[in-house]
Amino acid sequence: MTSSSVDRAETHAAEPDPAKWPGLATPPHSPLRARVAEGLFRRAVRPLDLRVSLPDGSTLGSGGETAPEMRLTRPSAFFHRLGADAKIGFGEAYMVGDWTTDALAEVLTPFAERMATLIPPILQKLRRFVERRQPASEANTVEGARSNIQRHYDLSNDLFTRFLDESMMYSSALFGPDDDLTAAQHRKIDSVLDYAGVREGSSVLEIGTGWGELSIRAAERGATVTSVTISEEQHALATERIAAAGLSDRVDVRLCDYRDVKGDYDAVVSVEMIEAVGAEYWPTFFSTIGKRLRPGGRFGLQAITMDHERVQATASSYTWIHKYIFPGGIIPSTESIEQGMTEHTTLRLQGLREFGQDYARTLRQWRDRFTERWSEISAFGFDDVFRRMWEFYLAYSEAGFRSGYLKVHQFGFAKPGGTTQ
Repeated sequence: MTSSSVDRAETHAAEPDPAKWPGLATPPHSPLRARVAEGLFRRAVRPLDLRVSLPDGSTLGSGGETAPEMRLTRPSAFFHRLGADAKIGFGEAYMVGDWTTDALAEVLTPFAERMATLIPPILQKLRRFVERRQPASEANTVEGARSNIQRHYDLSNDLFTRFLDESMMYSSALFGPDDDLTAAQHRKIDSVLDYAGVREGSSVLEIGTGWGELSIRAAERGATVTSVTISEEQHALATERIAAAGLSDRVDVRLCDYRDVKGDYDAVVSVEMIEAVGAEYWPTFFSTIGKRLRPGGRFGLQAITMDHERVQATASSYTWIHKYIFPGGIIPSTESIEQGMTEHTTLRLQGLREFGQDYARTLRQWRDRFTERWSEISAFGFDDVFRRMWEFYLAYSEAGFRSGYLKVHQFGFAKPGGTTQ
């Protein structure tokens, strides 16, 4: 008897509310696909340093007693979800409790370390014929981008204030010796502003406001800042925070798509917004920066990145992250950024920094705070399925950075000519 023929085990998640989570409670049913998925899963975990425990007491994986443990609580449902769509089903299975663990990031890290080789090469060649593609409705047109951003950043300011630190930065910190998270976030901001040459008298364009901390810090240097966002929730709280800092006369936060910005500036800055642009709009993003910068101006960029080969292999894939967290998103490579800037602007690279392990550390702290403050977060109407979804998202991301599959870079670019910087 295979493990996919019987489910008997503990459950660790509430039944999904069909109004909030349509179709999630009932796994897809395809015995053939489930058997294939089970075979591939058993093969994939065989060399991994973890233990996969099944209800019959058997285990998979190469890890010993001290290795992180992944418990398949409902194997049949788990393999049917994987068989229907592995890139979505794995995360959905965690959301509903088909599998669970007490060490989520540690379980996910070995998978991330072998992401490119988990599927046999012969099957990878067939992937383009069977994988779901990103839906046209999530393309980052002006209207589509607004809809995509609202699905994540407009969930609730109350949610984000509970797990972010007081800086309200939702991007990787840059840790120095003895830094707490807030100090590390300020170190990150200062590094981006330095790359962009922001100083007294600089006019600055920020693409992607977040909740206003970068604008505040730039204004404290003596700069004047125009910051654009398409998130109504972020716009409201950023405006409030900037006013509380007494800097409303130096910072103008606009509810505006980056493509609609006018004017020219001494510096442009953008922190982890390019991931939401979409590959087909990268040329527009890069050319907009080139047009908005005055001669001699500089651009400071922070971006999550992955190896160029993985970008090419996964560019059109539709994954769990797209469905539940960041619709329309795609992570660039350093090559795609540098090439795009070269092809669509006159700017040239002046500086580059990588600090992916700092992102793993940042994400762990966010997840710890999210877990510790869940009772407060749930009071805003978020249910247990949402909790497990966000735990998976934060741990999945942490595993990506811990393994090196994901990285984060800061770039400094300069535009020739002028004397503004």
